[in-house]
Amino acid sequence: MTENKKTVEKYMDGFRKGDHAQILSCMTDDIVWEMPGAFHLVGKEAIDKEIENPAFVGKPTIAIKRMTEENDVVIAEGAVQVGRLEGGILDAVFSDAFTMRNGKIKHLLTYQVTLK
Repeated sequence: MTENKKTVEKYMDGFRKGDHAQILSCMTDDIVWEMPGAFHLVGKEAIDKEIENPAFVGKPTIAIKRMTEENDVVIAEGAVQVGRLEGGILDAVFSDAFTMRNGKIKHLLTYQVTLK
């Protein structure tokens, strides 16, 4: 597994554990995270606030179905489930495009589709 893919795995594992420090350690200081139609975050401080979105409860279950890499871009496709504060569960699939710099995430573009 390449260094970039290992970083993406570490990032996902950080979300599974709710480990802010682990997640943020995978990112450059000037990180940008975009989810079209939902948010556009710049910098680790803004992303740290989104890690535990108050609309959700508990730690997510994240399953990576496929990860591919070309040059400094890693694409991770998978599924996520997490409890909703108002009840029920978010059940979604995603495709994340990680643009890497020196083994760290400098830009993340997330496309997510809710199944339920």
